[in-house]
Amino acid sequence: MRDLTYFDNNATTRPLDEVVEAMLPFMRDQYANPSSVHQFGQSVRHAVECARTQVAASIGADAKEIIFTSSGTESIQLAIRGALAFRKPRNSVIVSAVEHSAVGKMTAQLAREGFEIIEIGVDHEGLLDYGELEDRLSEDTALVSMMWANNETGAIFDVERIARMTESRGVPLHLDAVQAIGKTNVCVSDLPVQFLSMSAHKFHGPKGVGALYVKRRTRIAPVILGSQEMQRRGGTENVAGIVGMGVAADHASQHITEDGKQIAELRDRLERSLCDRIDLAKVNAANAPRIPNTTNIGFRGLQAEALLLLLSESGVCASAGAACSSGSLEPSHVLQAMGVDPEYAHGSLRFSLSRFTTDEQVDRVVELMPTLINRLAALGTR
Repeated sequence: MRDLTYFDNNATTRPLDEVVEAMLPFMRDQYANPSSVHQFGQSVRHAVECARTQVAASIGADAKEIIFTSSGTESIQLAIRGALAFRKPRNSVIVSAVEHSAVGKMTAQLAREGFEIIEIGVDHEGLLDYGELEDRLSEDTALVSMMWANNETGAIFDVERIARMTESRGVPLHLDAVQAIGKTNVCVSDLPVQFLSMSAHKFHGPKGVGALYVKRRTRIAPVILGSQEMQRRGGTENVAGIVGMGVAADHASQHITEDGKQIAELRDRLERSLCDRIDLAKVNAANAPRIPNTTNIGFRGLQAEALLLLLSESGVCASAGAACSSGSLEPSHVLQAMGVDPEYAHGSLRFSLSRFTTDEQVDRVVELMPTLINRLAALGTR
């Protein structure tokens, strides 16, 4: 789509050309099952293991510590379920109040099964209450699962501080790094973390493939039984996707500094320009450390859904941290947990950039938004 202006990269990213090219042979000619013992199968197995090494290297891990999955969601739920299987009779799981629904739905199910789910609050910038976390850690804590970077606001948790707390209490830690990979430096060798989740399509890889880091000598029970992935995740591997993920991970780790600087400059200019031109605008989590590509801007008194529809009609893709329910748009649980004024929360949009975002695209949104807001005001859509 030539005229598309894409600011929804936290939902998914455009695959790199190098990723697509690397995948194509495994969708056409190199179609063997990597578990087959013949040379054809073993040549495909070699490609999977090369990709495993690339993914591991991108986060400072060993290849044997990487399990390939179908998605970030599966990775997250494998970590949580797999860890809890070896933590009985401990019955408490600690998460933050702003976790992604992949964690939220998992913990809701665990609560129905009798687990105690403890949610740690955040401040007005979306940053974790570390004192509350320390107070709630106990002998009954089976697992702590925290996001590295928030998918809606981009706010970054102090994962080193969290890891030090959990390590001192002997509690395993799972980090949801789905939005962090490719946007901030992630090195598991520097952290006492047992599990870390990632998803290829968030850093210019393909959809349908993710990975879970499991620290060496950490016990984890499979959720999907089978012989693949060191018997930790059954099912024939998505070879093309895995190869693409390896290329994307390698590229992300090599270009993170230069890409991050360029993207942050565009993000900051977008924020400044919109806030200068629109009196109703305010950046949520503006003072928090954030991944460089994400801004969440509230427009006071407006409805995010109406703004998104007008943007879409103009060829601009953005998103709202909210879900449409019974015909009304409710503020996201993230903004509610932050205590954002409902007047702003209802009208909050997320603009997420990537290495493909251009100055011209930023200019287009900056020029377009005041016009759209005036249209909504004229229509009385507040």
